[in-house]
Amino acid sequence: MAKKVSASVLDGGLDAIAACTEMYICTSEPVDRAAAIAASLIGAVVLGAVDFTKAAGIGTNRKITIAQQADIPITSSGDATHVVLCTGTEMRVVTTCTLQTLTSGGTVTVPAFEYEAQQPT
Repeated sequence: MAKKVSASVLDGGLDAIAACTEMYICTSEPVDRAAAIAASLIGAVVLGAVDFTKAAGIGTNRKITIAQQADIPITSSGDATHVVLCTGTEMRVVTTCTLQTLTSGGTVTVPAFEYEAQQPT
């Protein structure tokens, strides 16, 4: 028996990611938005619609790309381990990043990254 999900269903999850308005670089995996803010090595990076690009993935999968965020001011020193995307009230995406020691007063760039919503198997 074949399994398939319509693109509109896959896009719905990606639309929830595209509604994120904040990015944080954290020293650990946060459990919620408040913890992300507390563990953040930067001030909130404000995200907008131009920072998200949805596209077809492989086959009938769908994907979203989050644009590079360059020269973000570092507000606290520590080891960056996670990048977190939030709305004003909710944490929606947590991903790991290459461990990097950040020093307050410097800047950091988060390269573009993507998520792919896949058809069920």
